Amino acid sequence: MELYDFTRPATLAREHARRLEVVFDSFSRHWATQLTSRLRTTSGATAHGISMMSYDHYAASLPESTIMVLVTLDGHESRGVMQFPAEAALSWVARMLGGADSGTPDFRKLTQVEQSLIRRLAEDALEDLGYSFGPLLTARLGVAGMDFNSRTAQAAATDTLMVVAPFSLRTGDDEWQATVALPAQLVLSQLVEQDAGGDAGAAALLLRGQVSQVPVDVAVELDATQVTATAILNMAVGDVVALPHPGGKPFSVTLNGKPVARAVGVAHGSRQGAQIVSIEENVS
Repeated sequence: MELYDFTRPATLAREHARRLEVVFDSFSRHWATQLTSRLRTTSGATAHGISMMSYDHYAASLPESTIMVLVTLDGHESRGVMQFPAEAALSWVARMLGGADSGTPDFRKLTQVEQSLIRRLAEDALEDLGYSFGPLLTARLGVAGMDFNSRTAQAAATDTLMVVAPFSLRTGDDEWQATVALPAQLVLSQLVEQDAGGDAGAAALLLRGQVSQVPVDVAVELDATQVTATAILNMAVGDVVALPHPGGKPFSVTLNGKPVARAVGVAHGSRQGAQIVSIEENVS
């Protein structure tokens, strides 16, 4: 049995998950535009939701031979990862150097020149990722290095929780699977700060707007009088109950028995209505 650490939950709050999905959807569009421009061929990128898992679990879910671009976050020791197949990188390099699509290349480590080209491609993508996050991620993203083995890459401690976003990348007729992983603590702390630092006035206005849509029952009443239980038990058809309500006094408009206004009786088509003539001063 594995103990659950409530201070480091393994699931995302629904509102946080939705906001991050919007971020990564925006990033996927920017990434596709960048690839199309750099590779001079129609490219696409599609985000497939997000999840949260430990770094050890994340690394184990990747192919052993792959490219892991280690991502720095200014002001923080934590690192993120941008991962994609080496075959995709080799295909991209060939296109950037003026080559044509010649099928899926065999896996191999990139040369220094090829790494420089992919590094620049990754830097541009991370700039787009930072732009997509906006105020939700204040740390600047950069490239710390590159690793070719998901089992040996040391981007974070094995138990570090990561927010993981998978993507499908398409270049010409080729399609690749990629991921972006960022330290969950850093990402979620920004979301929590955004929630806590929101405009209190706007929140109050939103709450008032929601409450104002709740249906309530109102009644138009004469002033009440007190009678004994015996009078009620002996009541018969035709009896008159005297009320302390003067003939010219407006009726009380009540909400759950509490007076909120005064009104006079009017006819509204075939129905009787009440026209408000005053508001109770203690009603807010």
